[in-house]
Amino acid sequence: MIKNAVKSFVPTVLSLAFALALVVTPAVGAVGSIQDGANAARGTDQTANLFGNTGVFQTITNVLLFVLGAISVIMIIIGGLRYVVSGGNSANVTAAKNTILYAIVGVIIAILSYAIINFVLGTFTTSGGGGTNV
Repeated sequence: MIKNAVKSFVPTVLSLAFALALVVTPAVGAVGSIQDGANAARGTDQTANLFGNTGVFQTITNVLLFVLGAISVIMIIIGGLRYVVSGGNSANVTAAKNTILYAIVGVIIAILSYAIINFVLGTFTTSGGGGTNV
């Protein structure tokens, strides 16, 4: 008996909630635009510019690229030292060559990813619509 009451109560509550949402939503949506909402959500110390040379995405990309470049240079140096210290052992020489190869591949991937990120960000910032300050 209780199960039947619950089964009939839940659809009634859901339909009332849906009807209420349909009535209230147009009034809430008329308050402002999406840009107004984004501006209201921004904190006082947050930058208004996400894109461009001083934007958040560009800063994060530059820092990550710098860190990746530093790690790659360190790995190339370690690979070179391993190659020098290998003493002619073919397994150690192969491991040292692989270290250098993977570090160089990492640098190439970092440069290509930097180019792709700049292309995508450039596409978003030049697409118009005034959405660069979101």
